[in-house]
Amino acid sequence: QVQLVESGGGSVQAGGSLTLSCAASGYTTKPCCMAWFRQAPGKERERVATIARDGGTTHADSVKGRFTISKDSAENDLYLQMNSLKPEATAMYYCAAARGAVLCVGVTCSPSFKNQYYYWGQGTQVTVSS
Repeated sequence: QVQLVESGGGSVQAGGSLTLSCAASGYTTKPCCMAWFRQAPGKERERVATIARDGGTTHADSVKGRFTISKDSAENDLYLQMNSLKPEATAMYYCAAARGAVLCVGVTCSPSFKNQYYYWGQGTQVTVSS
């Protein structure tokens, strides 16, 4: 059974940095896409960044140049390096992953939480104070 477990959240002042980690286990074949999403109170869940199995990444415009998604070479762990944090980054951050697949030809990583991402972690809270 696939499990995703996030860690690394916390409280930080504006301008600070945090690194989120997501430990993935239980895959027999790796997923084509993994992602970080976030959800603030009263708002819809939104994509922060995605990473494809070939290493291709996307980042939301609101975090470009400040946040970086990455994964380890074994593709078991996912990371989100967050720099120059702003108060509007305060949210619950979720690690998400698609089902495992043998081939990823033609697959693009969706920016929507409604598509493609079958597995989710429990979330880790990030709070940025001004």
